[in-house]
Amino acid sequence: LAGLPQGTFASEVTVENDKVQVTREIDGGLQTVELTLPAVITTDLRLNEPRYAKLPDIMKAKKKPLDVKSPADLGVEVASRLTLAKVESPAERKGGIKVGSVDELVDKLKNEAKVIS
Repeated sequence: LAGLPQGTFASEVTVENDKVQVTREIDGGLQTVELTLPAVITTDLRLNEPRYAKLPDIMKAKKKPLDVKSPADLGVEVASRLTLAKVESPAERKGGIKVGSVDELVDKLKNEAKVIS
Protein backbone atom coordinates (compact mmCIF):
# COMPACT_ATOMS: atom_id res chain seq x y z
CA LEU A 1 0.00 0.00 0.00
CA ALA A 2 2.86 2.38 0.70
CA GLY A 3 4.56 1.62 -2.61
CA LEU A 4 7.80 0.60 -0.87
CA PRO A 5 9.85 -2.57 -1.49
CA GLN A 6 9.49 -5.15 1.26
CA GLY A 7 11.45 -8.02 2.73
CA THR A 8 9.56 -10.36 5.03
CA PHE A 9 10.69 -12.81 7.72
CA ALA A 10 14.28 -11.57 7.62
CA SER A 11 16.83 -13.72 9.44
CA GLU A 12 19.77 -11.50 8.41
CA VAL A 13 19.82 -7.85 7.33
CA THR A 14 22.83 -6.09 5.76
CA VAL A 15 22.70 -2.38 4.88
CA GLU A 16 25.07 -0.93 2.25
CA ASN A 17 24.63 2.70 1.15
CA ASP A 18 21.10 2.96 -0.31
CA LYS A 19 20.59 -0.83 -0.62
CA VAL A 20 19.69 -3.49 1.91
CA GLN A 21 20.17 -7.24 1.56
CA VAL A 22 17.58 -9.34 3.35
CA THR A 23 18.19 -13.05 3.85
CA ARG A 24 15.18 -15.16 4.73
CA GLU A 25 14.53 -18.83 5.33
CA ILE A 26 12.31 -20.59 2.81
CA ASP A 27 11.36 -24.25 2.39
CA GLY A 28 14.27 -24.95 0.03
CA GLY A 29 16.97 -23.17 2.06
CA LEU A 30 17.87 -19.46 2.17
CA GLN A 31 16.72 -16.67 -0.15
CA THR A 32 18.49 -13.31 -0.38
CA VAL A 33 16.76 -10.28 -1.86
CA GLU A 34 18.26 -6.84 -2.44
CA LEU A 35 16.00 -3.84 -1.84
CA THR A 36 16.43 -0.12 -2.29
CA LEU A 37 15.88 2.09 0.72
CA PRO A 38 13.44 3.15 2.07
CA ALA A 39 11.93 -0.32 2.49
CA VAL A 40 9.65 -2.23 4.83
CA ILE A 41 11.35 -5.16 6.57
CA THR A 42 9.71 -7.66 8.90
CA THR A 43 11.94 -9.92 10.96
CA ASP A 44 12.01 -13.53 12.01
CA LEU A 45 12.21 -14.31 15.70
CA ARG A 46 15.74 -15.71 15.24
CA LEU A 47 17.20 -12.41 13.97
CA ASN A 48 18.59 -11.42 17.36
CA GLU A 49 19.48 -13.29 20.49
CA PRO A 50 18.09 -11.57 23.60
CA ARG A 51 20.54 -10.08 26.07
CA TYR A 52 19.84 -10.37 29.75
CA ALA A 53 21.05 -7.42 31.80
CA LYS A 54 22.90 -8.01 35.06
CA LEU A 55 21.73 -6.25 38.20
CA PRO A 56 24.89 -4.07 38.54
CA ASP A 57 24.44 -2.89 34.94
CA ILE A 58 20.81 -1.98 35.64
CA MET A 59 21.85 0.06 38.69
CA LYS A 60 24.52 1.88 36.63
CA ALA A 61 21.99 2.66 33.92
CA LYS A 62 19.64 4.26 36.46
CA LYS A 63 22.34 6.82 37.33
CA LYS A 64 23.02 7.89 33.74
CA PRO A 65 21.36 11.10 32.51
CA LEU A 66 18.45 10.71 30.14
CA ASP A 67 18.38 12.99 27.08
CA VAL A 68 14.82 14.10 26.34
CA LYS A 69 14.25 15.10 22.72
CA SER A 70 11.17 16.24 20.90
CA PRO A 71 10.20 15.00 17.43
CA ALA A 72 11.10 18.45 16.07
CA ASP A 73 14.68 17.98 17.34
CA LEU A 74 14.92 14.91 15.11
CA GLY A 75 13.30 16.59 12.11
CA VAL A 76 10.09 14.55 12.34
CA GLU A 77 6.65 16.03 11.84
CA VAL A 78 3.97 14.40 13.97
CA ALA A 79 0.94 16.29 12.68
CA SER A 80 -1.91 14.01 11.68
CA ARG A 81 -2.49 13.69 7.94
CA LEU A 82 -5.77 11.85 8.36
CA THR A 83 -9.14 13.51 8.02
CA LEU A 84 -12.34 12.22 9.56
CA ALA A 85 -14.93 11.79 6.82
CA LYS A 86 -17.94 10.88 8.98
CA VAL A 87 -19.02 8.90 12.01
CA GLU A 88 -22.26 6.99 12.13
CA SER A 89 -23.81 4.43 14.44
CA PRO A 90 -24.18 0.87 13.24
CA ALA A 91 -27.61 -0.24 12.05
CA GLU A 92 -30.01 -1.42 14.75
CA ARG A 93 -30.33 -5.18 15.04
CA LYS A 94 -33.47 -7.08 15.84
CA GLY A 95 -33.43 -8.96 19.10
CA GLY A 96 -32.88 -12.69 19.04
CA ILE A 97 -35.53 -15.27 19.81
CA LYS A 98 -35.51 -18.46 21.83
CA VAL A 99 -36.80 -21.65 20.32
CA GLY A 100 -38.24 -24.56 22.23
CA SER A 101 -36.81 -27.45 20.24
CA VAL A 102 -34.40 -28.45 17.50
CA ASP A 103 -37.28 -29.01 15.09
CA GLU A 104 -38.50 -25.44 15.65
CA LEU A 105 -34.96 -24.15 15.07
CA VAL A 106 -34.59 -26.07 11.81
CA ASP A 107 -38.02 -24.81 10.68
CA LYS A 108 -37.07 -21.17 11.35
CA LEU A 109 -33.70 -21.57 9.59
CA LYS A 110 -35.41 -23.08 6.53
CA ASN A 111 -38.47 -20.84 6.24
CA GLU A 112 -37.63 -17.47 7.84
CA ALA A 113 -33.86 -17.09 7.52
CA LYS A 114 -33.59 -19.22 4.37
CA VAL A 115 -30.08 -20.38 5.28
CA ILE A 116 -30.89 -24.08 5.01
CA SER A 117 -32.49 -25.52 1.91
